[in-house]
Amino acid sequence: MARIGLIVGSGALTWDLGWESTGDRQTDFGEASAPLQRGRAGSHDVFALPRHGVPHRYAPHAVNYRANVRLLADAGVEAVIALNTVGGISPWAETEALVLPDQIIDYTSGRDLSFNADDDVRHIDFSEPYDPRLRTLLLAAAERAGMALHDGGVMGVTQGPRLETAAEIQRMARDGCAIVGMTGMPEAVLAREVDLPLASLAMVVNPAAGLATEIIDLEDIRRASANTMTLAARLLDVFFEGYEGLN
Repeated sequence: MARIGLIVGSGALTWDLGWESTGDRQTDFGEASAPLQRGRAGSHDVFALPRHGVPHRYAPHAVNYRANVRLLADAGVEAVIALNTVGGISPWAETEALVLPDQIIDYTSGRDLSFNADDDVRHIDFSEPYDPRLRTLLLAAAERAGMALHDGGVMGVTQGPRLETAAEIQRMARDGCAIVGMTGMPEAVLAREVDLPLASLAMVVNPAAGLATEIIDLEDIRRASANTMTLAARLLDVFFEGYEGLN
């Protein structure tokens, strides 16, 4: 039996794993966005943390990412899958596609990026921001499920909560970004600091600004979010069925 962590958006807990609140929220870095929700998937314990709170109330720049990651680490999870809703930049990143990014470009500012104190400088290797073993297992689960999961791509992470301008998306495309979201950092680097393997399962819910003929419609994004969450839940069900650890 393993303990696996999920960092989710506001809609993911509609996927029923018999969630029960642990009541745990307080950490050495303040309160996490919400108490951990504990569920069961086969023989595994799954600990889900809604990053935006319940109900949804924390904007991407206002999330206490340090507390969230610390709370999962304190719960003893051995790996974390972060679900990220994103916009598509590359032509292949179509709406309702699932993407397993392998790189990040961080465009955020002012977020707490480290657990270390300002006078305690510690450098970590972040060449490969996502755990390769966890990515391999997710790809294998997608293959077993007969599902399309795009392997690789750069996630650009912006500050939010506003959506990006068309010019910003053009710049990000020149930088090599395939998808754009607002919550991928500093989650990934904080997990690395505490030796917590993490992979992102990105769900494309709209074309990024300037890449569609219509203006971005929030109702369309909500519908795509619901559809991609159904796909992600199906993939994760298969992942949990076959999970035997990262070693």
